[in-house]
Amino acid sequence: MPRQSRKESGTGIYHVMIRGINHQKIFNDEEDYFQFIATLDRMRFRYDDEGAPCGSNCTYYAYCLMSNHLHLLIRERGETVGETIKRIAGSYVFYYNRKYGRDGHLFKDRFKSEPVNDMGYFTTLLRYIHQNPVKAKLVERVRDYAYSSWGEFDGTVEPVFQICDTTTVLKRIPFDELKEWVDEPLEDDVPCLEMEDTPRERPSDDQIMLLIKEHTGVTNSTAFQQLQDGIKREVLKFLKSKGASYRQLERLTGVGRGLIQGL
Repeated sequence: MPRQSRKESGTGIYHVMIRGINHQKIFNDEEDYFQFIATLDRMRFRYDDEGAPCGSNCTYYAYCLMSNHLHLLIRERGETVGETIKRIAGSYVFYYNRKYGRDGHLFKDRFKSEPVNDMGYFTTLLRYIHQNPVKAKLVERVRDYAYSSWGEFDGTVEPVFQICDTTTVLKRIPFDELKEWVDEPLEDDVPCLEMEDTPRERPSDDQIMLLIKEHTGVTNSTAFQQLQDGIKREVLKFLKSKGASYRQLERLTGVGRGLIQGL
C-alpha cells in the first residue's frame, strides 16, 4: 500500500513526533539530550560561506525529549518540515553512532506529523507536549523536567540558550494563563499524536457501566460512591487499564479526577 501524503498545514505549523526504531532509546544520558537540543538550535538557521547565520529554516514553539521519542511544535520557514527533520535526524544519528560505536538507523524511518491550523489546537499542543513527562510519571510537575522547552517560558533557561519563539506565544497568551493551562492535566482522550501506530479504541459509556455492574453489582454513580474505598480503587484501576478516560470515569462514577489520576 502506498504511503499517504502528509497533511499540509495552512499556517505552516506542525506537531511532529520522532521515535526510536523498534521503540529503542535515543537518549541515554544528559549529554545526549543536550546534544539534540544543540542540534535543534543549529538546524533552525541557514548559514553563509563564512559560517554566519543568513536566514531561518524554521521556528520552534515547543519541544519535549523523552527517552525513546520526542515531540516538536515547529513552523516551516525557508524549507519544508520534512527537510528540516531530515537534517536534524541525520546530524544527531551521526553523533549517536560515533559515540556508541554503532551504525545503521536510530529513528523510525518516517516521522509522524499533524497540521496545526488554529490557535485552540496550538494551545492544546503546548499543554500536551510539556505534560509528557508528568503523564509518564517521570516528574510530578511540568517545571521539574529538564529536557523540555518549558524552562524557556518560565525564565529558568538563560536567554542565550533559548531556541523557541516564546515571545510570539506569550504575546497571545499571558504567562500566568499559560502556566495555569499547562499545569492542568489534559484528558486522556485528547486526539494528539500518540506512540501507537493505530488509534487506541476507548470503551463506550455503556461498556464501562456494564463492566462496573459485572464487578460490583451497582448500576449508577451514587451506588458506586458508597462502595468501600478499596473496591472503588481496584475497579477504577481496572477500567483505566481497559482504556477508559479520566473524563468518562469521573462522569460515570462520581469520583473526583484527582483520585482517579493518582491510581
